Amino acid sequence: MLKMTVAASTPYDILIDRDILGQCCDFIKPLTKAKKILVISDSNVAPLYAKKIVFALEKENFNASLFTFPAGEENKTLQTVYSMLDAMCRFGLTREDLVIAVGGGVTGDMVGFAASIYLRGIDFIQIPTSLLSQVDSSVGGKTGCDLPFGKNLVGAFHNPRLVLIDTATLDTLPSEFFCDGMGEVIKTGAIKDEKLFNCLSAEGSDLSLEKIIYSCVNIKRQVVENDFKESGERRLLNFGHTLGHAIELYYDFKGITHGEAVGVGMLMITKAAEQNGLTKAGTAEKIQCLLKEFNLKTQVDAPLTELLTLCRRDKKSTAEFINLVLLNEIGNAYVHKIPLEELESFFGV
Repeated sequence: MLKMTVAASTPYDILIDRDILGQCCDFIKPLTKAKKILVISDSNVAPLYAKKIVFALEKENFNASLFTFPAGEENKTLQTVYSMLDAMCRFGLTREDLVIAVGGGVTGDMVGFAASIYLRGIDFIQIPTSLLSQVDSSVGGKTGCDLPFGKNLVGAFHNPRLVLIDTATLDTLPSEFFCDGMGEVIKTGAIKDEKLFNCLSAEGSDLSLEKIIYSCVNIKRQVVENDFKESGERRLLNFGHTLGHAIELYYDFKGITHGEAVGVGMLMITKAAEQNGLTKAGTAEKIQCLLKEFNLKTQVDAPLTELLTLCRRDKKSTAEFINLVLLNEIGNAYVHKIPLEELESFFGV
C-alpha cells in the first residue's frame, strides 16, 4: 500500500492500493465517533461499490444508509446538492456523524460541498472510483457544483478526513473514461514533472498504475499544502482548464468529457503561447502526440470567438484581467496575466 499525508489544518491520509475497499472500515473507524454514516453515490457507481461499503459499515455496527443521485455532469447542480442535504437531514446526521463520497469527480465535488455547508461543516471521506478523481479531484479540498452560467461557480474549500484510492475500481471503468482521466495525468506531467510526462508514452517506463496515481497525487499534495486557497502556485493546476471549462459549457456538458475538454484546452493555449513566443517551440506537438495516444480529442468544432467569450466568465478572471496558465516547456508551468481586452489577440483572433 502507498500512503501519504496531506499537511492540512486537519491532516489527512491518502491511501493507494488494489482491493483496499475490502479494508475500508479498518481505516474509517479510528477517524470518527460517528454513529450514523451516509454513503452518497451516483446511479452508475452505487450498485458496483457503494452498496458493498454500506454493508461493510453495518457489519461494524454503524447505522449506515445509501443515497443515490442520477449520474452525469449535467446533474452537478445546486438542485442535486439540495437533495443530498435533504437526505442528510432526513437521516438525522449530527456534527459527529460522517458522509462518504463514492464515485467520480462529480460525486466527490458535490458531496464535499454538501458536507461543508451542512450544520456549518461535517466530516466527509473521499472514495474516488474514476481515474480522474483518483489523480486529481479527490485531493485538495475543492468542492462545489456548476451553474448554468459556468462550471464550479459555487463551492467551498473543505478537506476530507481520508482519501481511499482502490485501483481495482478502474477495472469496471469504461475505456473512454479511463482515457478521460489520463487527460489530468498528462496535465500533471506537463506542469510539474517532465519525467512522468515522458513515461506516459508508448516508449515510456514500466511505471505501475498505482505509481502513476501516486506521482500525480503527490504533486497535488505539495501544491495544495503550499497554496490551499489558490492564491499562487495552485493556479498552475488549472493548466488547460480555462478553455476546457469553456468547451464543456459550450457543449452543455454533453458529448465531451472533462479530461477531453482539458486536453483540447491544453493544446489550444500552448499553440497560442508558442505563437506569442511564450512557450518553447515543439511543446504543443508533444502534448498533441500524447493526447492522441490515449484517444483524447485534439480539437473541437466550437468557434474560438465563442469559447473566448465563455472564458471571460471563468472564476479565475477579474474585471480587467485573466490568469492564463502556460508552459515554459514540459514540466515547467507559470501564470501569465493578460488584460481581458487582449484575450482575442493572444489567440490570433
